[in-house]
Amino acid sequence: MRLELRGISKRYPGVVANDAIDLRLAPGQIHAVLGENGAGKSTLMKIIYGAVRPDAGEIFWNGAPVAVRSPHEARRLGISMVFQNFSLFETLTVAENVWLGLESSVTLAAVAERVRVVATEYGLEIDPERPVHTLSVGQRQRVEIVRALLTNPSLLILDEPTSVLTPQAVDRLFDTLRKLAATGCSILYISHKLDEIRKLCHHCTILRGGRVTGEVDPALETNASLSRLMIGADPPRLRHDPLEPGEVAIEVTGLSLPQPDRFGTALHDIHLQLRAGEIVGIAGVSGNGQRELLAALSGEDLRAAHPSIRLFGAPIGRLGPRRRRRLGLHFVPEERLGRGAVPGMSLAQNVLLTRLHDRGRRRALIRRGWIGVGAVGELARSLIGRFAVKADGTGASAMSLSGGNLQKFIVGREIDAEPRVLIVSQPTWGVDVGAAAQIRAELLALRRSGCALLVVSEELDELFEICDRLVVIASGHLSPSIPIAQASVETIGQWMSGLWPQGPADAPVPTVPGTPGAPAAREDSHAA
Repeated sequence: MRLELRGISKRYPGVVANDAIDLRLAPGQIHAVLGENGAGKSTLMKIIYGAVRPDAGEIFWNGAPVAVRSPHEARRLGISMVFQNFSLFETLTVAENVWLGLESSVTLAAVAERVRVVATEYGLEIDPERPVHTLSVGQRQRVEIVRALLTNPSLLILDEPTSVLTPQAVDRLFDTLRKLAATGCSILYISHKLDEIRKLCHHCTILRGGRVTGEVDPALETNASLSRLMIGADPPRLRHDPLEPGEVAIEVTGLSLPQPDRFGTALHDIHLQLRAGEIVGIAGVSGNGQRELLAALSGEDLRAAHPSIRLFGAPIGRLGPRRRRRLGLHFVPEERLGRGAVPGMSLAQNVLLTRLHDRGRRRALIRRGWIGVGAVGELARSLIGRFAVKADGTGASAMSLSGGNLQKFIVGREIDAEPRVLIVSQPTWGVDVGAAAQIRAELLALRRSGCALLVVSEELDELFEICDRLVVIASGHLSPSIPIAQASVETIGQWMSGLWPQGPADAPVPTVPGTPGAPAAREDSHAA
């Protein structure tokens, strides 16, 4: 056996993350670890990688007992890991981040060249000279994967590696993983995308509540049967009722903005209309202007002409985020920690980040300038309960939650605010199938209440499931909208390469990892 775990246990205050877990991994095997948010998957992977010390149990590497006391020792054994929450220094370049994990004898120039070669070879194109803080979430995911591949690992641990990758990039990554496995590299693969596990993995271990509850061959299972093993039930079916859209909520007219920096994407003559009671989805390859467009719509970028963005007819192009929130526009960014939540602050304190100036709400969070600590705590508790967030109370820090549980809390915080307009980026990034179905159901419920929703997602399945219309962004240009009934995965895949009818002649074809064109259709939906 390449890796064997015997009786691994880890406890934190108020929670047992891992409870006597056994796991065996053979050379060349792609082994999935499946479980709902908070089941203990990430803790177990961090124990293998040496980032967390177990309270009990043994680890065997190539048949011999080992004590992996640090990531440095893990890398020396040949273990490499891609974390779900990225471990990158934002002020350093891509090459400098990769260089930190390599031997000091290797020059920075050599590392930059190796990054270019490996990234191109595996269809994960990234500029090694680019500072990390200028990258989108999808591009940062590529950096993490490339960094892991550069170490030539004997065991590669992947925690939600495709959460923000496009279908084309996923297909290329799978080809890469199969090639690695063929050379004898073992792979531990964590994902909530059940069709990926069935398509890629040789074996699957299921965790629930920190314990192993089953082992199966995923190729012999369906999405529905895997879902039942993972969460104990089928995810709820979504109710997408036909609705007549109401008044125009957001109207963007002729929005053009130069690059915010030399690594950003310029926006070109953007026209977009979003009505009350509808969900419009934005598809596209990461790094094609999504970040810049959302910054302009949320109020983080105030360079837009004042009348180029209107909210219910009123110009808001020069209004900041706080004033837009007061008018009913709420925003969920793609970055959980640092933008969606302050890592070291408690969940109760994080509630106040976007709810400080709620007006006409059922809870008065502030009275005469004083923060109502009890009201804030009550709101945090209600969010934890309503969205099934696994946390050690309202005093738990944001960074103590698993990625999926923090995502549920952040999205739930904005849904609960009863917005008139909600802009949300990657709403179900890293959440399990049950939680993803719940979040999507909540978004559809907001739509039925008359809210206008703009959803940016690199999950095409998600966009097809909840949206009324789709647009595609490519090289800072926005395609015409297409009703969901007339769209197909193949059509949207072509548009993601900038190939839509009467597309802009001056738009360069965007960088698409893998062969440009139609992404592969999914075998069945998460709600199968």
